[in-house]
Formats: sequence, C-alpha cells, structure tokens
Amino acid sequence: MTKIITTIERYLQQQQALAGDVRYTVSVPPREGLSDVVAAQMSVREKVQQSASKNSPKSSERSSNLTSEQIQPTKKTQATTAPDTDSIPALFAEYMPKAQSPNTASHLASTTSSVSRIERSKWENAASLDVLNASICACQNCKLGATRTNFVFGVGNPKADILIIGEAPGADEDAQGEPFVGRAGQLLTKILEAINLKREDVYIANIIKCRPPGNRRPESDEVAECEPYLYKQIDLLQPKFILALGLTAVDTLLKKKHTMGAIRGKELEFRGIPMLATYHPAALLRNPEWKRATWEDIQNLRRLYDASLLSSSPE
Repeated sequence: MTKIITTIERYLQQQQALAGDVRYTVSVPPREGLSDVVAAQMSVREKVQQSASKNSPKSSERSSNLTSEQIQPTKKTQATTAPDTDSIPALFAEYMPKAQSPNTASHLASTTSSVSRIERSKWENAASLDVLNASICACQNCKLGATRTNFVFGVGNPKADILIIGEAPGADEDAQGEPFVGRAGQLLTKILEAINLKREDVYIANIIKCRPPGNRRPESDEVAECEPYLYKQIDLLQPKFILALGLTAVDTLLKKKHTMGAIRGKELEFRGIPMLATYHPAALLRNPEWKRATWEDIQNLRRLYDASLLSSSPE
C-alpha cells in the first residue's frame, strides 16, 4: 500500500512542478472508516488544493490548465521535436533530404535543358568522327540508353565515298558495339564483295545507335533523339552515295512512307546526295527470293560509283 501512495505522490509532484514549480512532500496518515488507498487519495488532493491556493493567480491558472496541457503539447514542445538540420553532423547531413521549393520541378527541367544544350553544342562542333563518337557514346537521351549493352556508332572508312545506312543494331551488334556483325552483317559483307568492295572501303551506320529491345522497330521519339547524330556523321563523311537498307531507313531519311517496289532501282536524293534503296540483309535471310532484286540494286550502285570515279579522275 505504501508503494501505491508513493507512486501517487511522485506523479502529483511532477505535475505540480510542471504547472507552477510547486515543490512539496506528502505524508499521508490513515483515516478512520476509509480504506488506505481512498484516504491517501483524499489527503493528497487536499494538499494539492492548499498548495495551489498559496501560489499567484498566474500559477493557479497554469495549474488549472494542467490537464489540457498534458493532452495537447505546447507549440514550443512541438518545435523541439522537429529535426534541426543546422545541428546535424556533417557526416549525416549529406544523407538528409534537402528542402525543395515549389519551383523545384521547373528548376530541374531548366537545368537539364541547359545541360542538353551544352552537350549538343559540343558534339555539333565535332571536327571528326572520333570526336563525335566520344561526345555522344554515353547518350541517355531516350529510353534505349538504359537497355543497351553498347552504343553502336558506326564503322568503316572515315573518307568513304559510300555510306550504308541500316535500321538499328541487333543483338550481336549490341554485344560487340559494331554495326552489321551478325548473320545479316555477314551477308552484307558478301554482297559488298560481289561488287569488289570491302567493309573497309565503305562506312556503315544505322538510323539509331542503340538496340531496341527484342529487335523491335525504332519508335518515333527514339529516332528523333538519335537522328541528329546520323546527320552529323553524314556532314563529316560527305559521301558521294548513300545506300539505304530497308524501308525503315528510307522512310526515316525521306520523312515519307514508301514501298520497296516503288523505289527500287530509282535514284533518290538525301541532302543533295544520290541515294539508292534495297532490301535489308535481315529481310533477305527471311526471304531468299529477294536476293535477285538486291543484286540488281547493288550492281546499279557500282555503276554509279564507277561513273563518279571516272568523272573525278584527271584526264
């Protein structure tokens, strides 16, 4: 019983100290006719009331509001529970979330835009294919940057007269970082050899530099991000002829839908450069009957190329 009384006394002492800085001790004698617990509670209550009446009105008011203060902490108490970032040790401060203003999103957008302009300025001013490749090989401008294994820039003679443009890298190209190295690439090598050309005599590139997942067709936003890189390659190469492999390459370059039957055997033009179109080697693997038409297209390219060599040679 004495332990219960002591606990009640200690609790009331703490609450009185918080309310009015009142300090007291309680000695509770047992009363006749009452249980020890009830007598103790009444004696303590009487002493609390006596002590409160001796204090100033301000202390009394604070004492009377004690219960509400216990239920709802003061603003000062709430403020002390909030983390003070100024007092966080430097070791941990860098891991704390930074406060963001309402305009954070627009600020980040403007920062990203600024970085993009700087990067574009850098690669646009590239004076060689090697510098261009170094400037853009870490590109993450579209979603393909996150799924590729290697950036496939292009390969071949930087002073080539013939530029061959395909659609996009496949699995083998993605693994090796070089265009046309899989089965379709091996077939392309044989096609070139049939007209006495080697891979080292031409330059080979694609519309986009990263492999689309599952070898799907490149999407419009991916083409929009990567197409300027190809245009810069063309500006640096200054080829005399372009051979477009497949309708995706043709349609992307000319910004118009075509059928292979309508454009095969015709001399097209891209940026003032004569361009021919034929089937993609991958399509020939699936449709061997198209090889004859491809052979005719390649022979036409060779005739045009030979004619250009004759016209440019000194008499």
